[in-house]
Amino acid sequence: MSCVLVTGGAGYVGSHTCKALAAAGFTPVSYDNLSRGHQEAVRWGPLEIGDIGDPERLRQVICAHEPIAILHFAAYAYVAESVQHPLLYYRNNVAGSLSLIEVAAACGIENLVFSSTCTVYGHPQRLPIPEDHPLLPIHPYGISKATTEMMLRSCEASHGLRSVSLRYFNAAGADPDGEIGEVHDPETHLIPNVLRAALGRIPAIAVYGTDYDTPDGSCVRDFIHVTDLANAHVLALRYLLAGQPSDAFNLSNSRGYSVKEVITTAERVIGKPVPVQYHPRRPGDVGMLIGQADRACQVLGWQQQYGELETIIATAWDWFRQH
Repeated sequence: MSCVLVTGGAGYVGSHTCKALAAAGFTPVSYDNLSRGHQEAVRWGPLEIGDIGDPERLRQVICAHEPIAILHFAAYAYVAESVQHPLLYYRNNVAGSLSLIEVAAACGIENLVFSSTCTVYGHPQRLPIPEDHPLLPIHPYGISKATTEMMLRSCEASHGLRSVSLRYFNAAGADPDGEIGEVHDPETHLIPNVLRAALGRIPAIAVYGTDYDTPDGSCVRDFIHVTDLANAHVLALRYLLAGQPSDAFNLSNSRGYSVKEVITTAERVIGKPVPVQYHPRRPGDVGMLIGQADRACQVLGWQQQYGELETIIATAWDWFRQH
């Protein structure tokens, strides 16, 4: 089977994508320094421990496995942390990606799928957000992802390295088979924290802002199941292997759910009340973020299997109860 190098393969989306790659007939080789990933999540191929900022180690792994492509997930991904420690994010996400791209080009890698984010758009000028929306990131995390996208796009003509950047919205849920799930430390994502509040692991779920111009006053976000994200990466890989040009695609549910709606839906799914604490708005939060994913459907042939909010929460709850 053809090998694919997966940087950050021990992380949340990376590990789910490794499972999808294996199911599609590829051998995923996870390359991870395990600083924020989990070794037990690497179950569908070998693990190579290393840092994307270490070019010699990258060369060793690429020479050993001869991957036909790279799927690049390795990155720090906390917005608040990026504001507090911007240089950490530029060193890891930007300089680390540069190191990876340089080694990939030198080793003759022609295909790279990049895990990007909707935060490259910044404050939306129109909704739902299409791919031709200006890239105007407002924090170092978003800047680091937009910068990496631009580095990749500039490498097609000069180095023959074609890439697909997948800009996804709010990844959520867990493997429907219960084999892997979402584990972060600290945990900042809404759905797992709602579940933690329901079980008394934290005192309450914090809701920041109830006066947004949305149907119930709370922020609206576009949640997409992690398995659907993983399957999109396999389709993007096949797109590149077919010789198609570099491109960028949104991965989204194309509909939004408010924070309050997520809480009430979780209460219905799990049959428990969720304690809530209301707080003022946080600086930089956008009232509504909804993506337009038509191009991923049309060009990549992507279709969601787990798009309903109840399903997303139910898979997260099943994982949460087991672990």
